[in-house]
Amino acid sequence: MTDLLAGVRVLDLTNVLAGPYCAYQLALLGADVIKVEVPGGGDLARQLGADAVLNDDLMGASFLAQNGGKRSIALNLKDPEDKAIFRALLATADVLVENFRPGVMDRLGLGHAALATEHPGLIYCAISGFGATGPMKDAPAYDQIIQGYSGLMSVTGTAETAPLRVGVPICDTLGGLSAAFAVAAALVRRQQDGRGCYLDVSLLESTLSAMGWAVSNHLIAGRAPQPMGNDNVTASPSGTFRTGDGLLNIAANKAEQFVALAVLVGRPNWLTDPRFAKRADRLAHRAALTAELEDALATRAAADWETALIAVGVPAGQVLSVPETLTHPQTRSREMVTEFPPDTTGLDRSIYNLRGGFRVDGKAPAPAGPPPRLDADRAALLAELAARKPA
Repeated sequence: MTDLLAGVRVLDLTNVLAGPYCAYQLALLGADVIKVEVPGGGDLARQLGADAVLNDDLMGASFLAQNGGKRSIALNLKDPEDKAIFRALLATADVLVENFRPGVMDRLGLGHAALATEHPGLIYCAISGFGATGPMKDAPAYDQIIQGYSGLMSVTGTAETAPLRVGVPICDTLGGLSAAFAVAAALVRRQQDGRGCYLDVSLLESTLSAMGWAVSNHLIAGRAPQPMGNDNVTASPSGTFRTGDGLLNIAANKAEQFVALAVLVGRPNWLTDPRFAKRADRLAHRAALTAELEDALATRAAADWETALIAVGVPAGQVLSVPETLTHPQTRSREMVTEFPPDTTGLDRSIYNLRGGFRVDGKAPAPAGPPPRLDADRAALLAELAARKPA
């Protein structure tokens, strides 16, 4: 954890991934994040993940992934007593994040319009699949739905295999990042003039925003995006290639990188070959260039080629599995993974959390503590509220 958002309190009413991931980023930045969960089961992600024992214990691996450093209290927002506790917590909060379908918080009497008058400085962040307006505003959505709706699936895979789902819930993650970015910016403005705001975050729009190159090619260049498999649409050779042992990603996107590649693999004739000499030629003859490059790469293993190519300034990297990248010296040296041993988790095993994709002043902002059990912090939070009441 870092102290960039020290003193900021966030009420996290979200479930599953996009909202919890947003609040997790804020927790990594130093905010005090209180997870407000449904009594009995809590966040649905508590029951999701690859370990059935953890799921039964409401500590599923999917929940553990993005809830470190938070506190938990279980409240039934339809119950007057619990709603009073929530309102007391709200009076101490700077940010509220929710990912209910539009209208749910309004029906609870806790929508932005109802809260803004009482708490004009509150930053209210609502995350939904399609946003709070438009003909799809009431439609339920998970990552899978947005991957299809955004066109992302249509450009993933090859001409033979597309449309394919991206291998991780990328739309939920992008929505969470968009929300965290917007919240951080809203906090800056509020520090200047005291005004809160309403942030309407759409998973669909967050995904489209991240697809800028593909969208721009369509809107500006008039070229409909196509599935390219492992090839880079803008350059060749730039993609995944077979070697003597293993797959290798090479991105020879610049002219000097192509020259260095051709010389290194022993094919300087490419530099005068009319099929490959110019950038446009290489794109037009991608298949022929790939075949010749893979023939040249067959003499050595991917790891050897990676070292050799990087040495001459050509971006290259092996295609690794998740376990391989987590144990890679680069990942380990950057302290990407935080371990919470069993004596801190209350479980029979260590819990591992990933930090965010940044360091602050050379330090890796890790979560302040392990993910909480459901309602674990009720007593402490009620005591804090009691201490705030005037004598």
